[in-house]
Amino acid sequence: MSITGIIIATVIVGGVGIFIGLFLGAAGEKFAVEVDEKEVAVRECLPGNNCGGCGYAGCDGLAAAIAKGEAPVNGCPVGGASVGTKIAAIMGVEADEGVRKVAFVKCAGTCDIAPKNYEYTGAEDCRFVNMMQNGGDKVCSFGCLGYGSCVKECPFDAIHIVNGIAVVDTDACKACGKCVAACPKKLIELVPVEGVSYVQCNSRDKGKDVTKACKAGCIGCMKCVKTCEAGAITVEGNVAHVDYEKCTGCGKCKEACPRKIIK
Repeated sequence: MSITGIIIATVIVGGVGIFIGLFLGAAGEKFAVEVDEKEVAVRECLPGNNCGGCGYAGCDGLAAAIAKGEAPVNGCPVGGASVGTKIAAIMGVEADEGVRKVAFVKCAGTCDIAPKNYEYTGAEDCRFVNMMQNGGDKVCSFGCLGYGSCVKECPFDAIHIVNGIAVVDTDACKACGKCVAACPKKLIELVPVEGVSYVQCNSRDKGKDVTKACKAGCIGCMKCVKTCEAGAITVEGNVAHVDYEKCTGCGKCKEACPRKIIK
């Protein structure tokens, strides 16, 4: 190839490159997506766990919702009050002091007080065990199966199987709700971390059947209801339930419970 041909080829390639560059630059300006500076600032404050505990598709989704005013500034359960305060400053609002919550397992049926119907052999997953006969190997068909589906889902190592049931480390728990969604028995709920009483049972069997299935199950005796001056505890479906907004944490229901399952 002659020198002239090389020069012509170089000019053509360079010209095409310049044209493409100008075209992309113009296209970028024309189709540029406007960036919400508040959304970017909010996203920088969020911890980046992408746990979904806020109800949105990760931290990006929550940041966008907060910037649009569709989510509260303290909507991140992992970041807590400190992150909520920072985001409130960005949004120019005051951060409400949210009540810190943690996961609570409504079952006290440990290995020594909740007998089994049979020995299960298979995948170590509560969702599989729940599909077995009687809804699992325990006599109580409402209790914690203890095969750790919640443990596998927790991104904070805040829940473990101890003596056959799931136990929450309240210091490590961020109330993301992943364990709540993972439990096939619907035994886990998010509750205020302090100032209220909790019923550690989910059985809807009648009293006589409960005593056969678990030494600690709620028998629906109503003693807690009669004792509560705040009207915060009721018995529905043969098991006691606490209204956390009404509960004063006085502990009288705990003292009245003959089964010692109110904490």
